[in-house]
Amino acid sequence: MMMTRRALLLASAALLSGAALASAEDDIDDDHNEARRAVEQGRARPLAEILSRIQPRLGGKVIGVELEREHERYIYELKVVTAGGKLREIYVDATTGEMLTSEEE
Repeated sequence: MMMTRRALLLASAALLSGAALASAEDDIDDDHNEARRAVEQGRARPLAEILSRIQPRLGGKVIGVELEREHERYIYELKVVTAGGKLREIYVDATTGEMLTSEEE
């Protein structure tokens, strides 16, 4: 299953055009800059700090992170793979480190 998913991801990546790739890189840069500004302005805690606080309660390995802005508040969306191989999305308040919700896919 993991090899199939990996092969699909590689095939999808190979299909991206140069323009789409450049656009994606710009989006990543914009996201990174927004996250950096949020941390500098005290509207979000650094991801490393948040993860060190909640790691024991995650129940698996973090494989992806997004910082989202919802209603003037920043939320870390963590994608976690459990020991049983299930994917969970865990939402954490980026300012307080409080775990808000968890969804299993």
